[in-house]
Amino acid sequence: MNTGILYASLAYVAWGLLPLYFRQVADVPALEVVVHRTAWALMFLLVVLGLRRQWAWLPALLRQPRVVLAFGLSALLLSSNWLTYVWAVQNQHVVDASLGYFILPLVNVAMGFFFLHERPRRGQWLALAVAAAGVLWLTVQTGRLPWIALVLALTFGVYGLLRKLAPLGALEGLTLETLMLAPLAFGAMAWWAWQGQGVLVQGDAASVGWLALAGPLTAIPLLLFAAGARRLPLATLGILQYISPSLQFALGVWLFHEPLQPSRLAGFVLIWAALLVYSLEGWWQLRAGSAAVAAGR
Repeated sequence: MNTGILYASLAYVAWGLLPLYFRQVADVPALEVVVHRTAWALMFLLVVLGLRRQWAWLPALLRQPRVVLAFGLSALLLSSNWLTYVWAVQNQHVVDASLGYFILPLVNVAMGFFFLHERPRRGQWLALAVAAAGVLWLTVQTGRLPWIALVLALTFGVYGLLRKLAPLGALEGLTLETLMLAPLAFGAMAWWAWQGQGVLVQGDAASVGWLALAGPLTAIPLLLFAAGARRLPLATLGILQYISPSLQFALGVWLFHEPLQPSRLAGFVLIWAALLVYSLEGWWQLRAGSAAVAAGR
């Protein structure tokens, strides 16, 4: 449990600081960033697997088509999440992206309820209701659904559920996902190069180096997250998760100076209130459980 908390916390801190990296490659189109992110992450993972001589899981997959199909779905969700997030950061929507990850803990509770038969307690239901009110308020104020936030929350929420149920470990699972995306990634890079476009043809060594850095920056937090997700209940993941959007929100408002109208701030306040209710309820239950164990001794 404690190891899982450490892994997940480190992953969320890394993701919270990612806007700093994507602003560094803001001149590269979002789709090309995602393509390079996939390619370099795969190469990084293959090096790690080679150093560990950890290949025995690959032949076994030929006899498990349902596992391959499940990871195909998780790879699609992951790439959709990446593309939406990179586009949001590059187009001055870091605050909107942070909203998605503020909503994600409550999506995790809903996923646990519908698919894992986890039963939310009254306080958790209250948090869900308050968060839903916040999303509704933002929708009314802007005249449209906060689509960036909802896409990010739903794609990564379902991805987290699939990875929690996956039979493969963190390293093997992420390698399989990037392997399944690799033909598209390398095909796109080859096409752009043939057309005389893309960073590999037009960029300098520094630009290529920054994109290559996407490999470890992508793989390491996802490995930490997958390792943490396999050790923790979804509800606990939900409490830890708001580390990431808090950092993103702070970067968006104070470093990148994105506008935040008072009317929109009210919606954020509702979602923060939901997270406060959720976290206090979880802390109270943990304290009550510890007291019961101590009394039993």
